[in-house]
Amino acid sequence: MRLLTQYIFSLIFIIQMYIMMAVITCVFIPLVIINNSLALKAINTWCNWVKFSAKLLVGIKTEVRGTIPKNNVLVIAKHQSFLDIILIVSALKRPKFIMKKEILITPIIGFWAKKIGCIPIDRGKKGAAVKEMVKAVHESNKTRPGQLIIFPQGTRVAPNITAPYKIGSGILYSELEQDCYPVATNVGVLWPRRNILRKQGTAVIEFLPPIKSGLDTKEFMELIENNIETASEKLMREVI
Repeated sequence: MRLLTQYIFSLIFIIQMYIMMAVITCVFIPLVIINNSLALKAINTWCNWVKFSAKLLVGIKTEVRGTIPKNNVLVIAKHQSFLDIILIVSALKRPKFIMKKEILITPIIGFWAKKIGCIPIDRGKKGAAVKEMVKAVHESNKTRPGQLIIFPQGTRVAPNITAPYKIGSGILYSELEQDCYPVATNVGVLWPRRNILRKQGTAVIEFLPPIKSGLDTKEFMELIENNIETASEKLMREVI
């Protein structure tokens, strides 16, 4: 009976979350047309609502740990579900994501991603996509500096599933010559991919100590994977 109740409230939570996304979009669109800088305010309004309603309806508390970067840096983050995106956006002052091109045509989400300067890539192009990504990032940094977020595994990866870290994050680190902040998470344990059920507990993203620019790409890739995976496993043990 308790599990059934959690399922029901999880479904209610999901439905109202997307209804509020549409409502907030309708409220903010006229303002954003006048002043595009309000786009992040709109997104944060919705993110704050999701965090509030998640705690109220399904018992998911949220927490951000570590030192949050404020200057222009590269953020390489573990990606387990939609919730880690929400927490990262809420934490950073000027976030923009490397994202797959298909998201641009996603209703509402694609609109806001474009407004805050997210950078779409065509993953089907493989090597060519990396070159296009680097070029687009350099152009974006001239007009819209901020914290660039990339998911090193390229997609959501469920807890306890092993997936390789792709070289794109290492190439960006080398090209941008910026410090890198790794981000670990446990959100997938409570907010699983492709599942209605939301579980009670504390969802955490943790900004780990920064990695200074200048490392060899191979050394960097080994370090970033070890740091993120070790910290994420530790966070997941807190809620399992």
